[in-house]
Amino acid sequence: MNAPLPIRPTPLYLQDDSHPQARVCAACEVRRSALFGALDAASLDRIHTHIATPQLGPDERIFGRGDPGGAVYTVRSGIVRFERVTEGGDRRIVRLAGRGDLIGQEALLQRPYADEAVACTEVQLCRIPRTLVDQLGRGENALLLELMRRWQQALEQAEAWVADLATGSALRRVLKLLALLDRHADEQGLIWLPRREDMGAMLDMTVETASRMVSRLRRDGAIVPLPPRHARLDRDRLAAVLASQDAA
Repeated sequence: MNAPLPIRPTPLYLQDDSHPQARVCAACEVRRSALFGALDAASLDRIHTHIATPQLGPDERIFGRGDPGGAVYTVRSGIVRFERVTEGGDRRIVRLAGRGDLIGQEALLQRPYADEAVACTEVQLCRIPRTLVDQLGRGENALLLELMRRWQQALEQAEAWVADLATGSALRRVLKLLALLDRHADEQGLIWLPRREDMGAMLDMTVETASRMVSRLRRDGAIVPLPPRHARLDRDRLAAVLASQDAA
Protein backbone atom coordinates (compact mmCIF):
# COMPACT_ATOMS: atom_id res chain seq x y z
CA MET A 1 0.00 0.00 0.00
CA ASN A 2 1.27 3.45 -0.84
CA ALA A 3 2.29 5.68 2.04
CA PRO A 4 -0.14 8.53 2.86
CA LEU A 5 0.36 11.70 0.88
CA PRO A 6 2.83 13.88 2.82
CA ILE A 7 1.29 17.16 3.91
CA ARG A 8 3.64 20.07 4.51
CA PRO A 9 1.27 22.90 5.39
CA THR A 10 2.26 26.53 5.37
CA PRO A 11 -0.06 29.17 6.86
CA LEU A 12 -1.43 31.54 4.25
CA TYR A 13 -1.52 35.20 5.22
CA LEU A 14 -2.09 37.30 2.13
CA GLN A 15 -1.89 40.52 4.12
CA ASP A 16 1.81 39.77 4.68
CA ASP A 17 3.55 39.91 1.29
CA SER A 18 6.72 38.42 2.75
CA HIS A 19 5.05 35.18 3.76
CA PRO A 20 6.32 32.31 1.59
CA GLN A 21 2.90 30.82 0.85
CA ALA A 22 1.50 34.26 0.04
CA ARG A 23 4.24 34.66 -2.57
CA VAL A 24 3.45 31.21 -3.99
CA CYS A 25 -0.24 32.03 -4.33
CA ALA A 26 0.35 35.51 -5.72
CA ALA A 27 2.63 34.07 -8.42
CA CYS A 28 0.49 31.00 -9.14
CA GLU A 29 0.00 30.73 -12.88
CA VAL A 30 -3.37 28.95 -12.54
CA ARG A 31 -4.88 31.10 -9.79
CA ARG A 32 -7.27 32.99 -12.08
CA SER A 33 -8.60 29.76 -13.56
CA ALA A 34 -8.61 27.93 -10.21
CA LEU A 35 -11.26 27.88 -7.49
CA PHE A 36 -9.99 30.91 -5.57
CA GLY A 37 -9.86 32.96 -8.76
CA ALA A 38 -13.49 33.76 -7.97
CA LEU A 39 -12.47 35.69 -4.83
CA ASP A 40 -11.39 39.28 -4.70
CA ALA A 41 -8.38 40.52 -2.74
CA ALA A 42 -10.48 41.51 0.27
CA SER A 43 -11.90 37.99 0.53
CA LEU A 44 -8.48 36.41 0.20
CA ASP A 45 -7.21 38.58 3.05
CA ARG A 46 -9.55 36.69 5.38
CA ILE A 47 -7.79 33.37 4.87
CA HIS A 48 -6.12 32.24 8.12
CA THR A 49 -5.70 28.50 7.66
CA HIS A 50 -3.24 25.96 6.40
CA ILE A 51 -2.74 25.30 2.71
CA ALA A 52 -0.27 22.73 1.41
CA THR A 53 1.40 22.55 -1.98
CA PRO A 54 2.44 18.89 -2.36
CA GLN A 55 4.43 17.67 -5.33
CA LEU A 56 4.17 14.07 -6.51
CA GLY A 57 5.99 11.85 -8.95
CA PRO A 58 4.37 9.58 -11.55
CA ASP A 59 2.15 6.83 -10.08
CA GLU A 60 2.08 8.37 -6.59
CA ARG A 61 -1.35 8.28 -4.98
CA ILE A 62 -3.10 11.50 -3.97
CA PHE A 63 -6.07 9.89 -2.23
CA GLY A 64 -7.76 6.52 -2.27
CA ARG A 65 -11.29 5.36 -2.98
CA GLY A 66 -13.22 5.43 0.29
CA ASP A 67 -10.73 7.69 2.09
CA PRO A 68 -12.37 10.38 4.24
CA GLY A 69 -12.70 13.55 2.18
CA GLY A 70 -10.90 16.24 4.14
CA ALA A 71 -9.74 18.50 1.33
CA VAL A 72 -10.15 19.44 -2.31
CA TYR A 73 -7.20 19.95 -4.63
CA THR A 74 -6.38 22.28 -7.48
CA VAL A 75 -4.06 20.75 -10.09
CA ARG A 76 -1.36 23.37 -10.68
CA SER A 77 0.53 21.26 -13.22
CA GLY A 78 0.59 17.71 -14.52
CA ILE A 79 -2.13 15.12 -15.13
CA VAL A 80 -4.08 13.07 -12.58
CA ARG A 81 -6.03 9.89 -13.33
CA PHE A 82 -8.98 8.45 -11.41
CA GLU A 83 -9.17 4.70 -11.02
CA ARG A 84 -11.65 2.18 -9.71
CA VAL A 85 -11.96 -1.61 -9.77
CA THR A 86 -15.11 -3.20 -11.19
CA GLU A 87 -17.03 -5.97 -9.47
CA GLY A 88 -15.31 -8.36 -11.86
CA GLY A 89 -11.90 -7.21 -10.65
CA ASP A 90 -11.01 -5.18 -13.75
CA ARG A 91 -9.12 -1.93 -13.30
CA ARG A 92 -10.73 1.06 -14.99
CA ILE A 93 -9.51 4.63 -15.42
CA VAL A 94 -12.67 6.70 -15.43
CA ARG A 95 -11.38 10.23 -16.10
CA LEU A 96 -8.39 12.54 -16.15
CA ALA A 97 -7.76 15.97 -14.65
CA GLY A 98 -5.18 18.56 -15.63
CA ARG A 99 -3.92 22.06 -15.01
CA GLY A 100 -6.47 24.28 -13.25
CA ASP A 101 -8.95 21.47 -12.50
CA LEU A 102 -10.51 21.04 -9.07
CA ILE A 103 -10.55 17.44 -7.79
CA GLY A 104 -11.89 15.72 -4.69
CA GLN A 105 -15.17 17.66 -4.65
CA GLU A 106 -16.77 14.84 -2.63
CA ALA A 107 -15.06 16.35 0.40
CA LEU A 108 -17.29 19.42 0.17
CA LEU A 109 -20.29 17.16 0.89
CA GLN A 110 -18.38 15.42 3.71
CA ARG A 111 -18.34 12.22 1.69
CA PRO A 112 -15.44 9.80 1.13
CA TYR A 113 -13.56 10.03 -2.15
CA ALA A 114 -15.29 8.06 -4.91
CA ASP A 115 -12.17 7.05 -6.84
CA GLU A 116 -8.46 6.61 -6.34
CA ALA A 117 -6.55 9.63 -7.63
CA VAL A 118 -3.05 8.91 -8.94
CA ALA A 119 -0.45 11.16 -10.56
CA CYS A 120 0.20 10.27 -14.20
CA THR A 121 3.10 12.69 -14.55
CA GLU A 122 4.95 14.88 -12.11
CA VAL A 123 2.13 16.80 -10.45
CA GLN A 124 1.93 19.97 -8.39
CA LEU A 125 -1.17 20.45 -6.28
CA CYS A 126 -2.76 23.01 -4.02
CA ARG A 127 -4.46 21.22 -1.11
CA ILE A 128 -7.43 23.22 0.19
CA PRO A 129 -9.04 22.01 3.44
CA ARG A 130 -12.80 21.57 3.30
CA THR A 131 -13.16 23.76 6.35
CA LEU A 132 -11.52 26.64 4.48
CA VAL A 133 -13.96 26.34 1.57
CA ASP A 134 -16.84 26.20 4.06
CA GLN A 135 -15.54 29.31 5.78
CA LEU A 136 -15.08 31.30 2.59
CA GLY A 137 -18.37 30.09 1.13
CA ARG A 138 -20.41 31.82 3.82
CA GLY A 139 -21.65 34.95 2.15
CA GLU A 140 -19.37 34.58 -0.88
CA ASN A 141 -21.77 34.16 -3.75
CA ALA A 142 -18.94 34.26 -6.28
CA LEU A 143 -17.27 31.23 -4.69
CA LEU A 144 -20.53 29.29 -4.49
CA LEU A 145 -21.27 30.00 -8.15
CA GLU A 146 -17.76 28.90 -9.08
CA LEU A 147 -18.24 25.64 -7.17
CA MET A 148 -21.51 25.03 -9.02
CA ARG A 149 -19.77 25.71 -12.32
CA ARG A 150 -17.06 23.20 -11.48
CA TRP A 151 -19.59 20.54 -10.48
CA GLN A 152 -21.26 21.04 -13.87
CA GLN A 153 -17.90 20.90 -15.62
CA ALA A 154 -17.06 17.61 -13.90
CA LEU A 155 -20.43 16.19 -14.94
CA GLU A 156 -19.91 17.23 -18.56
CA GLN A 157 -16.43 15.71 -18.56
CA ALA A 158 -17.79 12.42 -17.21
CA GLU A 159 -20.50 12.35 -19.88
CA ALA A 160 -17.99 13.16 -22.62
CA TRP A 161 -15.68 10.40 -21.37
CA VAL A 162 -18.46 7.82 -21.78
CA ALA A 163 -19.57 9.20 -25.15
CA ASP A 164 -16.12 9.61 -26.70
CA LEU A 165 -13.81 7.12 -25.00
CA ALA A 166 -16.02 4.14 -24.21
CA THR A 167 -17.85 3.74 -27.52
CA GLY A 168 -16.99 3.39 -31.19
CA SER A 169 -14.13 1.61 -32.91
CA ALA A 170 -10.83 1.06 -31.14
CA LEU A 171 -9.07 3.51 -33.45
CA ARG A 172 -11.68 6.22 -32.85
CA ARG A 173 -11.37 5.81 -29.08
CA VAL A 174 -7.58 6.14 -29.25
CA LEU A 175 -7.91 9.24 -31.45
CA LYS A 176 -10.36 10.83 -29.01
CA LEU A 177 -8.02 10.07 -26.13
CA LEU A 178 -5.10 11.71 -27.93
CA ALA A 179 -7.26 14.77 -28.62
CA LEU A 180 -8.10 14.95 -24.91
CA LEU A 181 -4.44 14.62 -23.91
CA ASP A 182 -3.56 17.35 -26.39
CA ARG A 183 -5.53 19.80 -24.24
CA HIS A 184 -2.96 19.15 -21.51
CA ALA A 185 0.13 19.49 -23.74
CA ASP A 186 3.20 21.06 -22.15
CA GLU A 187 5.02 24.21 -23.21
CA GLN A 188 6.84 22.31 -25.98
CA GLY A 189 3.56 20.96 -27.36
CA LEU A 190 4.27 17.43 -26.12
CA ILE A 191 1.56 15.23 -24.63
CA TRP A 192 1.79 12.62 -21.91
CA LEU A 193 1.48 9.22 -23.59
CA PRO A 194 -0.09 6.59 -21.32
CA ARG A 195 1.34 3.11 -21.01
CA ARG A 196 -0.53 0.62 -23.11
CA GLU A 197 -2.08 -1.00 -20.02
CA ASP A 198 -3.30 2.41 -18.84
CA MET A 199 -4.68 3.12 -22.29
CA GLY A 200 -6.54 -0.18 -22.18
CA ALA A 201 -7.95 0.68 -18.73
CA MET A 202 -9.17 4.03 -20.08
CA LEU A 203 -10.67 2.77 -23.33
CA ASP A 204 -11.95 -0.68 -22.31
CA MET A 205 -9.71 -2.54 -24.73
CA THR A 206 -6.90 -5.04 -24.46
CA VAL A 207 -3.28 -4.00 -24.17
CA GLU A 208 -2.62 -5.66 -27.52
CA THR A 209 -5.34 -3.63 -29.25
CA ALA A 210 -4.09 -0.38 -27.74
CA SER A 211 -0.56 -1.21 -28.88
CA ARG A 212 -1.76 -1.96 -32.44
CA MET A 213 -3.65 1.32 -32.69
CA VAL A 214 -0.67 3.37 -31.48
CA SER A 215 1.64 1.50 -33.88
CA ARG A 216 -0.73 2.24 -36.75
CA LEU A 217 -0.81 5.95 -35.95
CA ARG A 218 2.97 5.94 -35.56
CA ARG A 219 3.43 4.38 -39.02
CA ASP A 220 1.08 6.99 -40.46
CA GLY A 221 3.19 9.75 -38.93
CA ALA A 222 0.30 11.03 -36.80
CA ILE A 223 2.13 10.41 -33.53
CA VAL A 224 5.83 10.35 -32.63
CA PRO A 225 6.47 8.69 -29.24
CA LEU A 226 9.30 10.27 -27.26
CA PRO A 227 11.00 9.00 -24.11
CA PRO A 228 10.24 8.62 -21.34
CA ARG A 229 6.42 8.78 -21.74
CA HIS A 230 5.65 11.64 -24.09
CA ALA A 231 4.69 12.09 -27.72
CA ARG A 232 4.43 14.72 -30.40
CA LEU A 233 1.24 14.83 -32.44
CA ASP A 234 0.66 15.76 -36.05
CA ARG A 235 -2.68 17.43 -35.40
CA ASP A 236 -3.62 17.71 -39.07
CA ARG A 237 -3.08 14.00 -39.66
CA LEU A 238 -4.96 13.08 -36.49
CA ALA A 239 -7.89 15.33 -37.47
CA ALA A 240 -8.02 13.76 -40.94
CA VAL A 241 -8.03 10.20 -39.55
CA LEU A 242 -10.70 11.13 -36.96
CA ALA A 243 -12.86 12.74 -39.65
CA SER A 244 -12.67 9.57 -41.73
CA GLN A 245 -13.67 7.50 -38.68
CA ASP A 246 -16.62 9.77 -37.90
CA ALA A 247 -17.75 9.59 -41.53
CA ALA A 248 -17.60 5.80 -41.64
